[in-house]
Amino acid sequence: MASSSTPLRYPGGKQKIFSFIKEIIELNGLAGIEYAEPYAGGAGVAIELLLNNIVKKIYLNDTSIAIYSFWKTLVDAPEWLCKKILLASLTVDEWKKQREIFKNHNNYSTEEIGFSTLYLNRCNRSGILTGGLIGGLKQNGVWKMDARFSRKDLIQRIEAIANRKSDIYVSNDDAEIFIKYKIDPSKHKKFIYFDPPYLNKAEHLYLNHYDYNDHKRIAQKIQNIKEAYWIVSYDFNEYITDLYKDRKYFVYNIQYNALKAYIGKELFIFSDNLAIPRYSKIKCINEAIN
Repeated sequence: MASSSTPLRYPGGKQKIFSFIKEIIELNGLAGIEYAEPYAGGAGVAIELLLNNIVKKIYLNDTSIAIYSFWKTLVDAPEWLCKKILLASLTVDEWKKQREIFKNHNNYSTEEIGFSTLYLNRCNRSGILTGGLIGGLKQNGVWKMDARFSRKDLIQRIEAIANRKSDIYVSNDDAEIFIKYKIDPSKHKKFIYFDPPYLNKAEHLYLNHYDYNDHKRIAQKIQNIKEAYWIVSYDFNEYITDLYKDRKYFVYNIQYNALKAYIGKELFIFSDNLAIPRYSKIKCINEAIN
């Protein structure tokens, strides 16, 4: 399997830590559990877990209508989406057209919004939907707008995911509503991975970002979940660690590639009912827990 099976590039994408989430699930005897991401974004971890048969069903939620529309289109109309990719015109004029759909989504169908999301994600710098075009409007950069738009690869990824579409639930709710009403863990045990918008530089990376009060409120909601297993990941910040001061957590180094490459620190926070591995195959995580 490719190192990443999701078709979306995403700021702070978490597919690289798929192996650690897999280790957590296996250590705790949770193979085959239902898995949920209230802040799905590129859903890198969820897709890898599903396609590797580590979880049996995934719940992808995102408050962004653009991200929701992409996943909804992939599940409901994968053939249409693949045809659009195959026939897509990779020109500046087409990019402007897709940007217009993204910016004025109320005038377009879910499928049209979904494709515009994928198009901009693959053609914009760092995959940021509101970012600039790879190579610039004059296409005189080292890399051109088609650099991340491999038709064959994207279609293969979408077809692989679509083969499991009956095991994918997609929603467009506020994360708090999703937690409260859409994933009842009393019926089926859930493993929930929370990846909220980062506290630092969030306005540059996400379509929807939180302020300090939002982070505080969601921390309280998460820690009140009693009948599920959960993990939270964040950019390291003492404000966040204080919100979760009674939980198990560790800090590790990770390379970010959005906007510019740099090494940052991230938090992993765990529900009380989860055991943490003493050894991880992920080097940066193993260094943190040892």
